[in-house]
Amino acid sequence: MFTFCVLFCVYLLPKNNSLQLSNINEGDVWLNADLISPFDFLVKKTEDELALEKKESKKQIAYFKKTKADVTSILSDIQELSDTQKLTVKFCLDSIYQTGLYFSAIPTSYVDSVVYIVDDNEVTYTKRYALFNYEKTKHYLSENIKDEVLVNRILALLKPNIVFDEILSSEMAINDEAEAQYIYKSKIEKGDILVRKNDIITEEQSNILNSYNAELTDQDTKSPLLTIVAGQLLLCVLVMGIMMLFLAFFRKAIFSQNTQVTFIFLIIIVIVLVTSIVVTYNINYAYAVPFCLVPILIRVFFDSRTSLFNFLNIILICAFFIPDKFEFVFVQLIAGIGTIFSVADMGKRSKLFMSALLTFVFYVLAYVAYHLVNNTSQAISNIQNYIPFLISSVCVLFSFPLIYIFEKVFGFTSDFTLLELCDLNSPLLRQLSQKIPGTFQHSLQVANLAEEACYKIGGNPLLVRTGAMYHDIGKMVNPRFFMENQVGEVSPHEDLTSEESAQIIISHVIKGVEIAKENKLPETVIDFIRTHHGTTATRYFLHNYKKEHEGEVINEDLFRYPGPIPFSKETAILMMADGVEASSRSLKKYDAIAIDELVDQIINHQINENQFMNADITFRDITQIKKIFKKRLMNIYHVRIEYPR
Repeated sequence: MFTFCVLFCVYLLPKNNSLQLSNINEGDVWLNADLISPFDFLVKKTEDELALEKKESKKQIAYFKKTKADVTSILSDIQELSDTQKLTVKFCLDSIYQTGLYFSAIPTSYVDSVVYIVDDNEVTYTKRYALFNYEKTKHYLSENIKDEVLVNRILALLKPNIVFDEILSSEMAINDEAEAQYIYKSKIEKGDILVRKNDIITEEQSNILNSYNAELTDQDTKSPLLTIVAGQLLLCVLVMGIMMLFLAFFRKAIFSQNTQVTFIFLIIIVIVLVTSIVVTYNINYAYAVPFCLVPILIRVFFDSRTSLFNFLNIILICAFFIPDKFEFVFVQLIAGIGTIFSVADMGKRSKLFMSALLTFVFYVLAYVAYHLVNNTSQAISNIQNYIPFLISSVCVLFSFPLIYIFEKVFGFTSDFTLLELCDLNSPLLRQLSQKIPGTFQHSLQVANLAEEACYKIGGNPLLVRTGAMYHDIGKMVNPRFFMENQVGEVSPHEDLTSEESAQIIISHVIKGVEIAKENKLPETVIDFIRTHHGTTATRYFLHNYKKEHEGEVINEDLFRYPGPIPFSKETAILMMADGVEASSRSLKKYDAIAIDELVDQIINHQINENQFMNADITFRDITQIKKIFKKRLMNIYHVRIEYPR
């Protein structure tokens, strides 16, 4: 599972640096440090600019040939004019032809405001309205020659000296179009500042960043992929290895269970996968990934420290998907720790709603604090920046159905399930109370003792209470053979040998496990049934058997419970509470001294028989447990402390 998780995360991690600039849009605030170009690159034209140039290129420029005008032939056709009129007509014709005269129409695909005139291989351009056409020529002649008949005669003789050259215009249009499709518009030199911190991205800057991003992608494809993969492999091995070492050294119970380790690494895989998908489509919504769902799921099934450690590992890996890694780690860390605090006590389902609200509050406070420190008020005032936080916080509510699913798939037990099992109206407890009320009352007292002790020394009080409520369900098979269920002074053990009686008493553990499995109780609860007597002996019947068989070699294993011995703090507490509560019922006198001696005797005997050697419990814890049991038993039996007189 470790290897698969490492390889899967390496596969998902980005293999280039271009991802950090994707989805930077016009109007966004650049919150990072000044971005300086580490190399030269060309800035591409935008799609709109290319489309506009393409459209303009289709409006071809019209080229005209300027021919030599024959003014003398026109004058020769009107011989009857006086010398003065001839001079006036010649002046007008010279002016018209000098400027340029055209009569032909130009195709609509050509720009009609500017024309290029070719005269002896020299090209000049002029505005269309500066040339003479038919109307303008008629108006000009009418103003200078007052004879309308003469004007009409001249107009009939005029020939244009500006002629549209279709061949030249087409050739030049092809060259212009090729030039217009040049995709680059400027060059950025190495060391140029592309965008400064807190700048609002303009259209031009957005275009520059896109070109820079494309260049990064191109360079990354040329860079050795093996080096990047090796670095990411080392990164994932370190992060996952730290998680494994934490479990191996500080959570040995989890580390020894493949199912639990698989669950922890499966959470990492799922979150990294979701982050990769979200970042690929829109990096701005990376904060919408429900990272704070992780500490809740881990906390429900394990403990707060394990949930925090797992959360930190996920954040460290996912930070490599984000441009501003420090901001991401800071905000997620504050929100994640706040979420863990909010679910420290998962006794009520309403805690999830409060947790979702507090998660959003922590997100907002951490985000605002970060940008106040960096003086980026634009980010704080942008309401859209808080939408991913809201989405992530709402996703916390999905922890409830996920808890149920993981319970069924991995066989875990959550506090919610324990609460349901502790309900006195649950089928098995109701059957226990009706069939063997004596054992039921004993179980209640044991549950109270164990829960209070667990609160004091640390542990899971709800788990130990649930285990205590079910630890003696095996007595439902032969209830009359147990003292708390016997009515009157007649005991069924009087008709049996000590060996047979011991086997019946011991069998309530095995029968209890069978009943628990038939009723589909969680394994964590069944463990209390298995271990609440450990490998201790049924001392009463063993003592009688020894008296009956003096001098014989006795197989004491026939009088011992099958075990195993307690392997957790909770199962150890239950063994102490069960032994003390059961023995307290046989006391002839209930006073402080008798209770003190009883509690010390029972627990010390269990210690001497090495019943707690596998449990994570100290002598200091045991001393505190003794004090709690003594005080609690004195309250139960209304014992007053005798003061010296």
